[in-house]
Amino acid sequence: MNKGALALLIHGGTENWSPQRWKGRFDDVCGDRRVLLLPDAAFDPADVHYAAVWKPAPGELAAFPNLRAIFNLGAGVDALMADSSLPKVPLVRVAVGDLTQRMTEYVTLHVLMHHRQELYLRASQREKRWQPKFQWPANAISVGVMGLGALGSDAAEVLKRIGFRVAGWSRSARRIEGIECFHGQAQLAPFLARTDILVCLLPLTPDTRHILNRGLFAQLNRDGPLGAPVLINAGRGGLQNEADILSCLDDGTLGAASLDVFAMEPLPADSPFWTHPKVVLTPHNAADTDPDEISKYVARQIERFEAGAALDNVVDPARGY
Repeated sequence: MNKGALALLIHGGTENWSPQRWKGRFDDVCGDRRVLLLPDAAFDPADVHYAAVWKPAPGELAAFPNLRAIFNLGAGVDALMADSSLPKVPLVRVAVGDLTQRMTEYVTLHVLMHHRQELYLRASQREKRWQPKFQWPANAISVGVMGLGALGSDAAEVLKRIGFRVAGWSRSARRIEGIECFHGQAQLAPFLARTDILVCLLPLTPDTRHILNRGLFAQLNRDGPLGAPVLINAGRGGLQNEADILSCLDDGTLGAASLDVFAMEPLPADSPFWTHPKVVLTPHNAADTDPDEISKYVARQIERFEAGAALDNVVDPARGY
């Protein structure tokens, strides 16, 4: 039987998101299934049954009348959900161990960086100043993780094992052994009040857009060993009010921030985030996707789906993730 083609619609400028690299990986794992790298004039849109995408242009996916499923090659699906012409077929999120591990590495690195006073120590090195400050233990620091999906839950568990006092907050109730879990709007304030380092891994939805704002930062714990709370955002750029972050860093409402995502990417050269002394900036690579693992994941999902099994990790349109 002739298998439906897989179309790749990939718009990304970094080496890891090279469309040609993805095409090579999918050719390797898809066997006799035709893999089309768009734009490609030599195909009939009706032959396309599946699409693997990253930041497709609005309307691109509507061109395939026989589409059966869409696979998003990154963790965030907010850009896709905003496309009013998106075909009414299952939209599948990436969920592989490699991506989860990479995000946990990032979160652990940056929590430890702020806990171990790396910004101060690096400034001391530049100034040739030998003046170490008192170093408190991990169990003196309360870390709060917003978003308890696969990524947030794993990061919370690793931070707990290191010795931090860890809590989590999510929209709906969750249970994670050894982690104090808060949920819903009513429990957000008590979660924030006990948090010294806030880690945000929420999905971007209409309810979470700009949730990281001055009003929220003002509710974080101000009596912890850090002196002022710290923000780590590796979720989505739309979660943060960037003017509020900058002003809160300047007036002491926030003591420091690690930011991997921004409202505009690549970050403009004139952005004050580049040079702010209290900001650790990374170029949206907290959990950079591994094309080898993701292409295998998509190929396995398609084969199982065609054999009659249900797709895993399908986005709920009502919730946006």
